[in-house]
Amino acid sequence: MTSQERRRRVPALAPAERRAALVAATVPLLHRCGLEVSTRQIAQAAGVAEGTIFGVFPDKQSLVVAALTEALDPQPTLDALAAIDPRAGLRERMTEAADLIHRRFAGNAHLMAEARRLTGTSGADPQARHAMAASRERLLTTLTAVIAPDADRLRRSPAAVARLLLLFCGANTYGPFGDPDRVDGADTVSLLLDGLLTHPEPDHRPIPTPDPKVP
Repeated sequence: MTSQERRRRVPALAPAERRAALVAATVPLLHRCGLEVSTRQIAQAAGVAEGTIFGVFPDKQSLVVAALTEALDPQPTLDALAAIDPRAGLRERMTEAADLIHRRFAGNAHLMAEARRLTGTSGADPQARHAMAASRERLLTTLTAVIAPDADRLRRSPAAVARLLLLFCGANTYGPFGDPDRVDGADTVSLLLDGLLTHPEPDHRPIPTPDPKVP
C-alpha cells in the first residue's frame, strides 16, 4: 500500500473537530501576531491546506473571533473565584479575588487589547462584541457572589463594589499609570475598603442643639 493510499484511508475530521483544531492553532498565533495573523499562517500551524479553513469558517474574522473567545474564556477564573472560602473574612475573600483577576488581566493583556480593537470601532464585529460582553458579565456576576455575604457592611451594593474592583484591576493592567508588578490584590482591596487616609477624618458637622420643647 502506497503512502497516498494510506492518506486516503485516514478519515477526515468532523466539522466540529476541524473547527476546534483550527481555533487551537490560531490562539498561539494571536499572541504573537495579533489580528494581523494570516490564514496561511493558521493553515501551516494546523497542518492543513489554506482552503480547509473556509470549509468550516466563512472568513478569517470568524475564525479569529472564535479563537479570541476561546483564549479569553473566563471559566478557569470563574471556577477559582467560586472556590474562595465563603467563611473567610471579607478582606481575605476580596484580596484572593483581586489577585485572581490581576493574574487574568496581566496574562491576557495582549489578547484583551486585540479584542478591544475588534469590538471598539463603529463597524465592530457583533459576534465578538457579544462574546466579550457576555464574558465581562459572567466575571462580574461571580465576583459579586464572592462579596455578597458581607453586603450589610458595605456602603455600596456588592455588584457596585465588584465593578469598582474590576475597574481598579483593569486600570492597573491597562492604564498608563498602572504598575502590575507592585500593586497586588491586598493593595487594591485596601484602597477600596480603607481609602487613602491613615486615620479617619474628624466629623466637622455641627452637633444639633436639643430642642427644649422636646421632653
